[in-house]
Amino acid sequence: MPTSAREPLLAVKGLSAGYGKIGVLSGVDIVVYPGEIVAMLGPNGAGKTTLLKAVSGLLPWTGEVTFAGRSMAGASPREAVNAGLVHVVEGHRIFTQLTVEDNVLLASYGMPRAQGRKQVEEALDFFPEIKAKRHDRAVTLSGGQQQMLAVTQGLVRKPKLLMLDEPSAGLSPVLVDRVLAAAAQLRATGTAVLLVEQLIEKSLAVADRVYALTQGAVALEASAKEPGLPTKLERMYFGQKDTPHLA
Repeated sequence: MPTSAREPLLAVKGLSAGYGKIGVLSGVDIVVYPGEIVAMLGPNGAGKTTLLKAVSGLLPWTGEVTFAGRSMAGASPREAVNAGLVHVVEGHRIFTQLTVEDNVLLASYGMPRAQGRKQVEEALDFFPEIKAKRHDRAVTLSGGQQQMLAVTQGLVRKPKLLMLDEPSAGLSPVLVDRVLAAAAQLRATGTAVLLVEQLIEKSLAVADRVYALTQGAVALEASAKEPGLPTKLERMYFGQKDTPHLA
């Protein structure tokens, strides 16, 4: 567990954001430390996706966001990526008519050729089943494989922080485990992961810490191993027991 003596990799303070005149987030504070997995849970409409979009430069925001000691005020998505902050958005945003390899190569755009090729191969190594289909068009992949491809694209830049927005959406339990296992591999290499997920139990199994959002604000921060946390989350958002997941 991180201690207060450590410097956070990502620090968000008093962040507010939304869409036009529609406010979604109000005064959100979170931190992510190097080499940890933080799960972001909450009901539909709580603002989880909005938070990731704001941090990665896809939405305007007010407040403070610092990453690796640098203010992200006014930073574009490309500048965020170049700083080491990579956002894999919800849904498989891939080019289905290109090959798997070409999709991954696109993520290395702007890098020196030799370095890009090397990091493409390293990213493909996380998902051997994707690497085996490198010459196939992405349209031929299953939904789960397309999700793996989207994560692979994010890994090419060797991010300091990888933000995953509901990577389990539409996946079978086996493929969910594969994607989350890749997150654990990243943590072992020192990469931090901010994980927005629906599946409480699987999220808690891989995460170090948890934030829960409700109505655009942080309602809970806890260790993922806190006793009784799944029940506390269920009661907080649903007021009932035996709820299988948060959406």
